[in-house]
Amino acid sequence: MLKDIRRLRPALPVLMISSYNDEQLAVRALRAGASGYLPRQTKSKEIVAAVRKVIAGGRYVTSSLAERLALEIQSGAASVPHERLSDREFQVFKLLAAGLTVKRVAERLHLSAQTVSTHRARLLDKMKMETNADLVRHAAQHHLLDEGYGP
Repeated sequence: MLKDIRRLRPALPVLMISSYNDEQLAVRALRAGASGYLPRQTKSKEIVAAVRKVIAGGRYVTSSLAERLALEIQSGAASVPHERLSDREFQVFKLLAAGLTVKRVAERLHLSAQTVSTHRARLLDKMKMETNADLVRHAAQHHLLDEGYGP
């Protein structure tokens, strides 16, 4: 959806507010063109500050996300495998890592099981992994598991 907004109105500032407090989703939103990103639990005072900043042409992220980004820049951290995934592949990855079956992922995302299987094969290839257990291990190591994606 953000890509569609960017295509139709490239100069429109977009502040993403998500029900997930997930820094990886925030990074993906910013890379896709969002002007800012906040978790839904953000206090109203900070939301107002964020809206003012993006309307003025700036960018806004939470202090914890800013710290993570600064550490990555400082350390010269290499891209991690899950950052190579498309948005849909990342969704499938998170759901599989949360323990959902291909059938349940298909139901959740309103896709066919064959389409989910195709995404699974591609993301395993891109991440150079072989099994769902590898996905779970990677998600746990990178703090990508959260209650919003489970069964």
